[in-house]
Amino acid sequence: MPDRPFTSADLELLRKWDTPTICNALEIVVPARRARGFSYRPFVVADPALPPICGLARTGRIRAAAPSGRSREEDRAARLGWYEYVADADLPTVVVIEDLDEEPGFGAFWGEVNSAIHKGLGVLGCVTNGSFRDIDMLAPGFQILGGVVNPSHAHVHVVDFRGEVTVHGMPCAHDEVVHADRHGAVVIPAEAVRALPAAIELCARRERVILDMAKRDDFGIARLREALAAAEEIH
Repeated sequence: MPDRPFTSADLELLRKWDTPTICNALEIVVPARRARGFSYRPFVVADPALPPICGLARTGRIRAAAPSGRSREEDRAARLGWYEYVADADLPTVVVIEDLDEEPGFGAFWGEVNSAIHKGLGVLGCVTNGSFRDIDMLAPGFQILGGVVNPSHAHVHVVDFRGEVTVHGMPCAHDEVVHADRHGAVVIPAEAVRALPAAIELCARRERVILDMAKRDDFGIARLREALAAAEEIH
């Protein structure tokens, strides 16, 4: 088992908060990452009502617009190799797949069957610039943040896996911690995982001063200045 500065319980705890809250806390814990490490293009979300997901990244790249050029046996081996890679994890995972086609999403890797397989292998959901289908038949509770919805899988095939990928502006490497919900996704540095709950609590206390002031009948610029000053004094 890899020596990590966090446990499965730590990742589960982070699922209590939405991804914007995680990003806010990261600005405190690792301020150097304030402008990187998160998605910044919109996703199509399979089920916006699902709670956030947080797990270790399983990364891969796909294409679908044309056949792979490999034999059927080689394609089958590549697909099985992908599943074996995904299954080799001691903690819950989040799949991050980059679609390399000129028009990402030409063919759907995700649907009823693949969501069921991946859920069975311990995957909580997927973040991809590619497409998905079978919206009403996806595995229950399996979240997908995708680029588009597409009815066909075309020539979709696994190109490679375990390397660094970039999805909607978010670079992600194997085994990095990924947090995602209907707002998008963010990579959490391993050393920051356990520090986030305290930072989240600090953010909440600072924001509460401003939110409470904004609800007052006498709220105005003077009160806003007062609230902002008070919030800055909270450490």
